[in-house]
Amino acid sequence: MFLSYALLTQPSDTQRSSILPGNKLWTFPVPYVLDKGLGKMKDLRARGVILRAFDQFRVKSCIDFKPRDSEEYYLNIQKLDGCWSYIGRIFSNGQDLSIGQNCDSVAIVEHEILHALGFYHEQSRYDRDNHVQIEYSNILAGKEHNFRKVASQDSTTHGSPYDYMSVMHYSKNAFTNGNGPTIITINQTFQDLIGQRVEMSPSDVQELNLLYKCNSSVTFKFYCGFSNKDFCQMNHCSQSGNGWELVTKANGGPSSDHTSLPNGKGDQGEELGFFMHASTASGQEGQSARLETKIMRPSRRCNIQCLQFYYYHSGNKADELNIWIREFDEQDSNGTLRLMEQISGFPTSHWKLHHVSLNATKDFQVVFEVRKGEGNSTGGFSVDDINLSETECPHLTLQIDEIEKTLSTSASGTRIYSPRRYSKEGYAYRVAAILYKTYVGMFVQLLSGKYDSQLTWPCLQREMSFTFLDQTPNMQLQMSKQQSFVSLQTHTDSSSGTNVWDNPRETGTALFYENGELVYGGLLYGYGNFATLEELRSREVLKGGSAIFMFNFEVDLNPLNTASVLPCP
Repeated sequence: MFLSYALLTQPSDTQRSSILPGNKLWTFPVPYVLDKGLGKMKDLRARGVILRAFDQFRVKSCIDFKPRDSEEYYLNIQKLDGCWSYIGRIFSNGQDLSIGQNCDSVAIVEHEILHALGFYHEQSRYDRDNHVQIEYSNILAGKEHNFRKVASQDSTTHGSPYDYMSVMHYSKNAFTNGNGPTIITINQTFQDLIGQRVEMSPSDVQELNLLYKCNSSVTFKFYCGFSNKDFCQMNHCSQSGNGWELVTKANGGPSSDHTSLPNGKGDQGEELGFFMHASTASGQEGQSARLETKIMRPSRRCNIQCLQFYYYHSGNKADELNIWIREFDEQDSNGTLRLMEQISGFPTSHWKLHHVSLNATKDFQVVFEVRKGEGNSTGGFSVDDINLSETECPHLTLQIDEIEKTLSTSASGTRIYSPRRYSKEGYAYRVAAILYKTYVGMFVQLLSGKYDSQLTWPCLQREMSFTFLDQTPNMQLQMSKQQSFVSLQTHTDSSSGTNVWDNPRETGTALFYENGELVYGGLLYGYGNFATLEELRSREVLKGGSAIFMFNFEVDLNPLNTASVLPCP
């Protein structure tokens, strides 16, 4: 969702504060109140989006947020007229920040929070004339003040280059009177790119961390891409000679690491690409090799962690990649292993993204174990681009390999379905990607399942979100497109009047058999044009020809009517 320029305004009586370090900066965690006006049924989505925006700050910076207790300074987040915020910490007894109509996207919430944390618009930089030209004759009368520069004695750029891709930048037509663009970029490459509302840019994050002197993240724990032979403090051992090896290619595949695969424009990583590979081509059945991360300590209220990595399977279908965690305490210095997930089955022809939900409660490390299975193998297992954060994993991942070729050769309207999955509450569903020549639609469909008789129908007040993953290897540098909605009573079929979220066993259509069970499906609901071919080719969205879509099916949002946080997953 892109925000109309008319809503990108500051309150008319904004006190100008500086992004220079001083008493206008917040102390952490930043207290907040979600105003009761955001608790109305149709506005629950805004509450969910605000909480997800907080999580992005926690992953990428040292900025944390907490519901207000009795603090004098706090953010009072409301649904007022438009999207706006004061700049820096200004007012005691509640500083207003408005998330109004059509403002409820993660990027727009990030934009307003960055204002509150002390940031002006990017085109307000004192050096902006070297990078953009303001066309004052095209600006709506009375809106010229939105294009003022902030003097160098009142602000700092932290030495960061001008960022056309900043989430704080106006679009080319911001406040236009209809006679043409109001902003012309000196570098014409960015003329149609400024004003993005996808997510904070890496430069936005860098400047934020410099302003608040961040040297760590609240929830991000670990990244390793093995570039330039960096083991990232990982250790490896084996029961035989075939242990984990740091390689640039492996017999049987892959022929390249994941980090440096070409993106949608054909650009490849500049660093020498390495990955870890454990061969199963020799040795005895049952022999294993282990790769262990450094020891990490949980620090969040909820004991959840998400392990994200890419793997390549070129071995036998009986070979295993086991994911363990080893937990330590004062009485157990050797640690206790717990198996979290196992990958086996037929080999892959592409690097595959995989998520594993962890629940460590004390110091822990992640252990990747490759175990040789029965039968012959010509390859093994490889891993690359490992990320670990104290966040919830996506509930479903749909990877489409060779997507540009698939779009061009498939009939318009071709559907690719995910397997059936269950939400945390027990609702069965699947995700559908509908392919057109120049864009992809993303939809969710409720299915019949084993818990239907125990569930509440229709399935209302659940936030459902789609993410189009930017595959930049380090998740702290990603800019992923996100869109979400809340399931409502008003979501009905125009012809039959059937609610989209009714029990599909009663109102749906028979679709397929699974393990002898006839599965019924309801109506599809989602976004007809979720991702364009142009978006596919941006940043690192495509990696080696593969695109990745992620989906989350949240629990009942009704607790947010009266609370500022959701219960732990």
